[in-house]
Amino acid sequence: MTTNIPESFSCPMPIINHQTVQMAHGAGGKLSAELIEKFILPRFANEALNRLEDQATLALPAGKVAFSTDTFVVSPIFFPGGDIGDLAINGTVNDLAMSGATPLYLSVGFVLEEGFSLEAFHRVLISMENAAKNAGVRVVTGDTKVVGKNSCDKIFINTSGIGVIAAGVSISCKNLVPGDKILISGSLAEHGMAVMTKREGLSFQSEILSDTAPLCKMVEKMLAATPEIHAMRDPTRGGLATTLNEFAKSSQVGIKIYEEKVPVRDDVRGACEMLGIDPLYVANEGKLVAAVPAEKADAVLAAMRADKFGEAACIVGEVTSSHTGMVVMQTRLGANRIVDMPLGEQLPRIC
Repeated sequence: MTTNIPESFSCPMPIINHQTVQMAHGAGGKLSAELIEKFILPRFANEALNRLEDQATLALPAGKVAFSTDTFVVSPIFFPGGDIGDLAINGTVNDLAMSGATPLYLSVGFVLEEGFSLEAFHRVLISMENAAKNAGVRVVTGDTKVVGKNSCDKIFINTSGIGVIAAGVSISCKNLVPGDKILISGSLAEHGMAVMTKREGLSFQSEILSDTAPLCKMVEKMLAATPEIHAMRDPTRGGLATTLNEFAKSSQVGIKIYEEKVPVRDDVRGACEMLGIDPLYVANEGKLVAAVPAEKADAVLAAMRADKFGEAACIVGEVTSSHTGMVVMQTRLGANRIVDMPLGEQLPRIC
């Protein structure tokens, strides 16, 4: 089983002379206990998790609570710029942040394939530990299951999260109104192309890296600029095109974007062209899309650019009262084309 572990990577001592996951690691006995104690607890240790109860008892600030869950099955599990571990943490952190919530607590559930390298598992855990620290969240409860060989692909991860929404913040895809500006925090399609080029064994002059990143600190800056943000979404599966179509249909408005303003790096665009894929439909894991009142757009844009993950933020379009429920893009030639939702998933197992 290939896991692409670098030779310089090291992990804790093998568990009772095992180098790979065994069925007994999920059976609740001594091997299960040692897997938790040697591998998992050292990465996420905190007062709530250390109790090793079947649940975490948490104190939450007053206010509205955001709750999200997501499951990650990306293949390959290690890709340029990230891996399934930081993807799982950042993905749920970002889902919470898109409601304007401050992410606080996560749960983590692992499904491990019998024979999966413990060294690879340790590398994933370290990546998750670093991602949680960067996002300022704590992993407070979790679960591990082991399935037979070929019953899953190495490792699947579920993360669920809780965050608190400040008073006065009401962000929803149903809030768009004509005149709103559409903002994007940076260039598109990097995560999807990083995974696909790794999966397909493609190489370019410059390596395409995943953009996986926590966006919660950027959202804090945006809300400090104004709490009147109407909608936010991280354009993951289905990319920008799907996100904007969901906005338009939910709010019963039209959206117009401009091809020349939509940021896509040249190497990413080249990879998309080679694979016959429109970058508007490719998943992103470290970008956000926001709909903001026109009079607040410049302030929000400045706040985004003040964050390291939003330095290339830009305005790419606006909300209109025409072509209700549809997204239209003005091309570089001045023509308009409909940007529809995809019929299916162009890039399977991208997150």
